[in-house]
Amino acid sequence: MSFKPTPFWLTALAVPFFATPLLATAEEATLSLPNEATVGVEVVEELAFESNQTRLNDILLHPTQAAGASHSLPEYCVIVGSAQLVDERIRVTTQEATCIETHDADSDIFTGEFSASAYDEDSQYGIACEGSPCTLSPGQPFLLTLDQPVEIVEQDNPSAELNEQRRQADGEGIANPVPREEAVPD
Repeated sequence: MSFKPTPFWLTALAVPFFATPLLATAEEATLSLPNEATVGVEVVEELAFESNQTRLNDILLHPTQAAGASHSLPEYCVIVGSAQLVDERIRVTTQEATCIETHDADSDIFTGEFSASAYDEDSQYGIACEGSPCTLSPGQPFLLTLDQPVEIVEQDNPSAELNEQRRQADGEGIANPVPREEAVPD
């Protein structure tokens, strides 16, 4: 999965959402949602379809509260998708997601396939287009309905591993040096 390092991606990760559907065990955590689950999302930045434009790729979405959502995503989550303008409706489909679930000083990272389609709050496929050019703006919630179940196993988190090594070093060695009282020799 590839993300372009943009301020919008970082903004999307920083937007909080309140509940999480994670199933956790001592060894691993899994981001798990059933087929046809619905989650509330919104775009990270405004999407505008110009008169001759019918498709936008690599759009970014993040979780938000939306009426009718059956499930929720982790607090920090970015979903990558595409949008297509068809019959005055914006049809959004998604391909993949990266989510981070935090637990005090630790975090779990989930990256994987996330196949879903957008439905407006009127339960119709696609989001109704208002105005010209047709736009979708942050703060305009809509529902994503999963096309298949989501089961994403936790990814390795190198940052968490480094932090654990530092905690275990207990002030010894390079991982977590303790300042000396005397000057360090050349």
